[in-house]
Amino acid sequence: MLDYDRALYYTHRSEWDNLIVLMVRTKDDMLSKRIEHFLHAYYFSRDYSLIERRLFSLLRFLEHAAAVVDSKDIFEEYPLIRM
Repeated sequence: MLDYDRALYYTHRSEWDNLIVLMVRTKDDMLSKRIEHFLHAYYFSRDYSLIERRLFSLLRFLEHAAAVVDSKDIFEEYPLIRM
């Protein structure tokens, strides 16, 4: 969860150097790949719509991952509740 929070924070603050460090250090391959795709588009693409799509893809992934982690916490706290 901490990596997702950091990725969101670095993206919001446009701290691309820290985002690159996070991309290399995280153990989550999907997060690393989404960050890589966004940064590659940001640095090398002249097509703004591609940059925007990659950014939204990264943000959607972070939102989904945060929701999954939150639901796992609920199930660990209340093991008898099933959805």
